[in-house]
Amino acid sequence: MKKTVLITGAGRGIGFGIAKKLAAENFDIAVMDIHEESVVAEALGQLKAAGAEVLYCRADVSSSEGRKTMLESIREKFGRLDVLVNNAGVAPRVRADILEATEESYEWVMKINLQGPYFLTQTVANWMIEQKKASAEFDGCIINIASMSSGVASPSRGEYCVSKAGMSMMTQLFAVRLGEFDIPVYEIRPGIIKTDMTAVVTEKYDNLIFNEGILVQSRWGLPEDIAKAAAMMARGDIAYSTGQVITVDGGFTLPRL
Repeated sequence: MKKTVLITGAGRGIGFGIAKKLAAENFDIAVMDIHEESVVAEALGQLKAAGAEVLYCRADVSSSEGRKTMLESIREKFGRLDVLVNNAGVAPRVRADILEATEESYEWVMKINLQGPYFLTQTVANWMIEQKKASAEFDGCIINIASMSSGVASPSRGEYCVSKAGMSMMTQLFAVRLGEFDIPVYEIRPGIIKTDMTAVVTEKYDNLIFNEGILVQSRWGLPEDIAKAAAMMARGDIAYSTGQVITVDGGFTLPRL
């Protein structure tokens, strides 16, 4: 029987890259995003063309009611959920120095990047435990898409860094708690990835990558780079490695002289 994966924020960018890869790996896909279905229709069509059964769930990960309705829809359509990919996230609307950033920005970023995924994971984890108890063959997992900003300080977007550092601890917490059920929890930390989120700073990062040598591997990261790591986890290739972090950043965080 095909496995089902829920990927939050999968209408575009990294989430869509992961969805395409897992559709090709014979997963059925539940796509969660905040857009009208018409906006992501082309992306959904590509997933279906790859052979996946696709469910689109328009929901806001920061809404408890939205999360509940989404999971009810997944249970009704697929009857199972094997993999959760916590990918949805936002950058601050305005990059502001931490000496000037607002509480409103902090709360908005944290609700979407950390609070929502935290409680979505709580609910999904309980569903996975239920499935594991029903069948010892169940081998689901949870994958958190954090960021190199979990450990690299950017004072012009402090709320984003704090949210991703929180997600890194969330990975550890759920890995420990779900260990008794043999449900692994992983984390991927992307670096500079070419997506809509980084489009506004393309010129800045082009200069840092190609002229300043900020990366060991001198190219932009692509959603496909993240997708390959996620697929390895979703397939169960590193099932005995719960809590592990895979950094996909072109060598940015390697200590160098």
